[in-house]
Amino acid sequence: MFAAAMKALSQMFSPPFRRVLWKSVGLALILIVLIGIGLHRLLIWLGSSGTVWAEGFMGPTAVSVVAWILSIAAGLGIIAGSVFLMPAVTALVASFFVDEIAEQVERAHYPGEPPGAPLALLRAALEGVKTALLAVLVYLIATPFLLLAGFGAVIFFLATAFLLSREYFELVAMRYRPVAEAKRLRKANQGTVFLAGLFIAAFVSIPILNLATPLFGTAFMVHMYKRLQGPRPPLIEHGA
Repeated sequence: MFAAAMKALSQMFSPPFRRVLWKSVGLALILIVLIGIGLHRLLIWLGSSGTVWAEGFMGPTAVSVVAWILSIAAGLGIIAGSVFLMPAVTALVASFFVDEIAEQVERAHYPGEPPGAPLALLRAALEGVKTALLAVLVYLIATPFLLLAGFGAVIFFLATAFLLSREYFELVAMRYRPVAEAKRLRKANQGTVFLAGLFIAAFVSIPILNLATPLFGTAFMVHMYKRLQGPRPPLIEHGA
């Protein structure tokens, strides 16, 4: 597993990967900005809807002071919220670049083996959206545990490892097997796949560097799939 992680890291900044890196980072930044704008609009709406009631209760001056404090808190909250959603964002981004990344890994490390079949964009995007939405739901449920000192951070880390290991392994496996078989393979090796997810969770927790999570996670799971694949099924072609 450590060898697979090192192979993925060593290839991340090779010239072919750099081309995918810039596209991946660009899409991730666009999504983060859109999330920030959405959170900002939501906070403005919530603030304006309560202003009239607050002025009648506290008076205009007190409301102005509270609004100023809340505006600072809201700004910090938007930044924190965007960072907080980084695993979900990178999971969605990965679904658009899984084939480009996996193909580079196959050429560099497995030239004598049949390459995987490109995933239909709709299938890949659907898997990415499902994981991103599930990640948001799990994180919202886990948020109250942040009040319990470091316990909440542990829950977030483990949840991230589970969700991202599931996403990246299945996306990679679907290039070689039908969807149902890919999911069965992941379930049959769920312990090993989850442990591999700890590496991805650690990577995505590093600021700035986590923008490259789609490259590391996909490349890492190609190596893990090759290790766990067992009897090799015939090459498949995915329909839309």
